[in-house]
Amino acid sequence: MATKPPWPPIDGGRLVALATLRALAERGHRLRLVAPRDVLDRADDEAEEQLSAVCEPLLVPAPPRARLVDVARAQLQRRPLSLVRHERAAVTAGVATALASRRPDVVHAEQLQALAATEPARALGVPRVLRAQNVESDLWRGLAARRRPPLDLLLRLEASRLARAEGEAVDRVDATVTLTADDAARLRRLVSAVGAADAAIDTVPAPFDAQLEPGPPLAGDPAVVVFGSAGWPPNLDGARFFVERVWPLVRRRAPAARLHLFGFGALGARLSGVERHPAPADASTALARDSLLAVPLFIGSGIRMKILEAWARGVPVVATSTAAAGLVAPPSDDPAVLIADRPEDFAAALIEAHRPERRAPLVTAGRAALEAHSAQRVAAALEEIYRGAVAGAARTPSLVAP
Repeated sequence: MATKPPWPPIDGGRLVALATLRALAERGHRLRLVAPRDVLDRADDEAEEQLSAVCEPLLVPAPPRARLVDVARAQLQRRPLSLVRHERAAVTAGVATALASRRPDVVHAEQLQALAATEPARALGVPRVLRAQNVESDLWRGLAARRRPPLDLLLRLEASRLARAEGEAVDRVDATVTLTADDAARLRRLVSAVGAADAAIDTVPAPFDAQLEPGPPLAGDPAVVVFGSAGWPPNLDGARFFVERVWPLVRRRAPAARLHLFGFGALGARLSGVERHPAPADASTALARDSLLAVPLFIGSGIRMKILEAWARGVPVVATSTAAAGLVAPPSDDPAVLIADRPEDFAAALIEAHRPERRAPLVTAGRAALEAHSAQRVAAALEEIYRGAVAGAARTPSLVAP
């Protein structure tokens, strides 16, 4: 069960889901995917066709409600708005239909927002596994810390409601999976905060082990890339920080450098050396040959799939400590990512990463770090978790390490 079709894989959440489906299908599992679709979106027709190669997709027509309706409902029920927004009776009915036609061994909910639609499974006694790609409440709390009153108060309220919802959700399901050990520890604290017993929470890295080619070269010496969805506030906050505080420092040191912004509209329009592009339908467009990826994120949880894809395409990465949190270290002494949080340090790291003698070790270390994300290894770990959920046996939380 997902909150959106994982095709096309244009963001990290979709990429994780799609890679997981493919890996499980390769191991011989029979999969059915239920997700909402926009009634008028022809792209979902393509999604069904593409997904049919790895699973049986059931994309349920479920147009969103008016936002004011959901805001009112969330306030009346004292529930997180981000959960209310994803609840669709049609989608829950789709899950019930899928269960009636063929009862599965286990139901996997991809993200907290997808869990409500799996209630028919709980009613039938079908085990449920929740994969929390991130800790939602921490994301909203981080947003609140970077906003002014009264918006910060509203965001803190949403974070508080989400924290309780996460603790209760983990307590209700048969098993929970996170992408990082830090997120697992955080969820355990949330479970304890709602007065629940210890829950089965496992950490399994995001699947990604492809060796990919970089895209065509971009202009600039160096060509620096920042890409992401401007619709997600942490991405936009990070891009603004980079454009306003880091990029002028880079240009002073490297006048031939060019910044390529993908998906951020008019941001940076008044600065020299900046080229703006639409959000890439294929990440290879942004992760170009001889480019550098900058990930200036200060609010985060889970893992940044764009970093894994940069490693796979041989593109060096400079990131904030928040953006790099949760990454598994490569099996060598060389770092796979250069870490910088202050503007001057970020600019210096980009100049350093562009040097040929520095670029090569970064690329090698990044590709080595992908060993921890073997799709087949991840699928095998998920199988173990599914079997434990089906058996109902008490299990010791574990970390799948490289």
